[in-house]
Order: sequence, then C-alpha cells, then structure tokens
Amino acid sequence: MLPGIVFLVSAERDELRRLVDELSDERVPAVLAEARRQRRLQPASDWPPPWFASFASGRSDLGSNHDDLLADGFGRS
Repeated sequence: MLPGIVFLVSAERDELRRLVDELSDERVPAVLAEARRQRRLQPASDWPPPWFASFASGRSDLGSNHDDLLADGFGRS
C-alpha cells in the first residue's frame, strides 16, 4: 500500500488479503488455481461504461486543439 493514500476495500477483501499473506508456499498453487477458476466464472464487465463518450461537441479536433479549447473555457458551464 502506498503511504498517505487511503484505499477503500470491503472487510471481506481485506480478510482475503490477510489470509493469502498467511498461506504457506505449499498451499499457494491450490489457492491460486481456485482464484483463477472463480475469476473465469465472473461475468465480463460491460465495456465501454455508460458514461464513455457521453458528450458530443460537434468537433472532430478536440485532441489536437486541447490547449486552445481549455483556454477558451471548454467544459465550463
């Protein structure tokens, strides 16, 4: 963990991390195989997220002219 940064994790995830840290090296392959199996059973996340490309500016040059757009107050209400 990086000092000075607060990470929000569930109690269960925190417990899982502590338990994994306490495992003997001999148990790691079996637990790792189970974690990989569980990951495969997890449904794929939707991509792109709903907010992705959620605005339309009517312009196609936003990336190349970002300094000018920001100077003009682009995105301010």
